[in-house]
This record gives sequence, C-alpha cells and structure tokens, in this order.
Amino acid sequence: MPADWKQSGLRWYWIVGLVLLADQLSKLWILANFKLNESVELLPFFSLTYRQNTGAAFSFLHDAGGWQRWLFALVAVGFSVVLTVWLRRQSWTEKLSAVAFTLVIGGAIGNLVDRMLHGFVVDFLHFYYQSYHYPAFNIADSAICVGAVLIIFEGFFTKKQQEGKANG
Repeated sequence: MPADWKQSGLRWYWIVGLVLLADQLSKLWILANFKLNESVELLPFFSLTYRQNTGAAFSFLHDAGGWQRWLFALVAVGFSVVLTVWLRRQSWTEKLSAVAFTLVIGGAIGNLVDRMLHGFVVDFLHFYYQSYHYPAFNIADSAICVGAVLIIFEGFFTKKQQEGKANG
C-alpha cells in the first residue's frame, strides 16, 4: 500500500468531484427549465427530455413501491466505499483503473444525491431512432458506464499484456 494518499490512487479523486459537479449542475438546470416529460429536440436523433427514474438502470424496479430507493442508495454507498479503498491501496501511476474507479464513484454519488433529495433520479439525455427510443439517462449514468467499460477493458487487456511481458 502506498505510504501516503498522494502516492495512491486517491490522487485521482478530483475526477469524482468533476463528475458530481457536472452531473448536479446539469440536473439543476433541467429541473429549473423543464416540466416532467417535456422534451426539446436538439438533433434528429437526440433530445433533452425530463424524466424521473425511481428505479435503477433502464428503470429496473421503478414500480417496486419505494423500498428500492434505499436499496440503490446502499448499493451506491457500498460501491463507492469499496472503490475508494481500492484506490487507496493502488499506486497513483495505475491511471486507467484510477480514472475508471473515480468515474464510477462520481456517477454513483451523483445519482445517490438525487435519490436522497428527490426520491428519484433526474434523467434527461434521450437518444432515439424513428420509433426506437433508448431510455433517458444522465451524466452520472454515463460516467458509471464509461468507468465500467474501462474496468472491463483493463481486466481483459492490460493484465494479458503484463503476463505477456512476464513470460516473454
């Protein structure tokens, strides 16, 4: 474990703040300027559409009666704590995993803030093609997805490169 936090992955924790700030400012703007389900088309395949999501990704468990709010809040806190501990234990030079972890943490906290303040997550990024509509999402969701893809990428590719160097 690195001796101090500056030498650990926590050195990258500023990304959490950046994601959280962008996420919450965008949601505040949507709440101040849109009515529920109001939509403004920006491109032929993209609109800003204000939605309230009481569930998880793709509105999973959105109609479960309210208990899911606390479950998803607990999951967000749990993942954030675990990933923060992992960041503390790794070197600051492990940039890919540090960025991935901080993106996930920032997104999880962004949606956690919504759940605690409103009882739902504010979604507004809406992509579609003709009659196919992708569920609306937000900046926090995007950060979580990008972070998860980076974690998977690192798991498949950087470990194999390291093994190849060790065996070569």
